[in-house]
Amino acid sequence: MPVTDEAIEKIKAMIVSGELRPGARLPKEADLAERLGLSRNSLREAVKALSLIRVLDVRQGDGTYVTSLEPNLLLDALGFVVDFHQDDTVLEFLEVRRILEPAAAAMAARVMSQEDIAALGEVLDSLPADASLDELIANDLEFHRRIAAGSGNTVLCSLIEGISGPTARARIWRGLTEEGAVARTSEQHRAIYTAIAGRRPELAHSWAMVHVAGVEQWLRETLGNTDSALG
Repeated sequence: MPVTDEAIEKIKAMIVSGELRPGARLPKEADLAERLGLSRNSLREAVKALSLIRVLDVRQGDGTYVTSLEPNLLLDALGFVVDFHQDDTVLEFLEVRRILEPAAAAMAARVMSQEDIAALGEVLDSLPADASLDELIANDLEFHRRIAAGSGNTVLCSLIEGISGPTARARIWRGLTEEGAVARTSEQHRAIYTAIAGRRPELAHSWAMVHVAGVEQWLRETLGNTDSALG
């Protein structure tokens, strides 16, 4: 195991065991390196890596602290990763959405509060008939964000939000190029909302599956046609 990875594992073990709790300050670099049997350089690289993924917070002139370790904070880095992938890799993110979002919709149908369900309906009602594509995408993102939050599972919500970036671009592309895509999206959103409001988790799951799978299938066909044309 590379020394930096070993250092990361040792710091992680301290956090998992509870020796370093959320908000705790790490011992001084020299003391921690000696305690863990690491060089100061490898410890420094480990701290840098863990700060990039929001596990540690390096405060200049103050010290290094364990972050709150909240799921949304730890998974925030995922959004930066997915933004660098090309369109064919977006299919893999859509596959993950096809697994996660129907589950979130079903959970929301069971546990989402009436107040939040009403607010979800207001998101749909707020979209004007002559909405621009930017407004449609913003509305789409907010609709899915509220359902994920309504699942009551913060990890699931953070995962869904983390993979929304590249799939949002795919939805923009589809809205610009496929006839009837906007109207179909609106109809499916309404069907998902109606299922959630009616406390019908199986139906909410099914409509969410249809909704995400439609984008995935369209992108597969589009990329396939593009590859054929290039060949």
